[in-house]
Amino acid sequence: MDAAGLRAMQAPIKDRYKLDAAAAMITLKAQGTLDDTSIACKVETGRALAVAGLHPATGGSGLELCSGDMLLEALVACAGVTLKAVATALDIPLKSGTVTAEGDLDFRGTLGVAKDAPVGFARIRLAFAVDTDAPQEKLDQLLKLTERYCVVYQTIRNGPPVTVELGRG
Repeated sequence: MDAAGLRAMQAPIKDRYKLDAAAAMITLKAQGTLDDTSIACKVETGRALAVAGLHPATGGSGLELCSGDMLLEALVACAGVTLKAVATALDIPLKSGTVTAEGDLDFRGTLGVAKDAPVGFARIRLAFAVDTDAPQEKLDQLLKLTERYCVVYQTIRNGPPVTVELGRG
């Protein structure tokens, strides 16, 4: 797809949202089922069933997906799609590219071994490597807009309010 095709595809959607802001508010949902035989949660991804379990650093077998890895994978996926969309919109030709995310975890926190150890990622690093002949100022703009429009990056960076409840099923 080129920039004109992307604009043509998105123009009616953007116009609708400009006229009706409420139409742009969509609730995305995810659901999982607790596994009754192991410490795992089965999550329906829309394409397949993903089974998340304990990371080996917390006693897991390594056979199930780690939810921390899944968070980084979601960041990589969103950032990669956003980068491609922005590059397309700006007519920045990309021959190829990779997106990587790394996150540092201190598992003492989640295991309750050290009260001063944080639970969750202490630091996340997102990196792009692109093969392009575009000038550096275009790449700077590409990165700036990718950061601005990547939903997962902005969600992690800005931490929206999250509510939690427990009920009987």
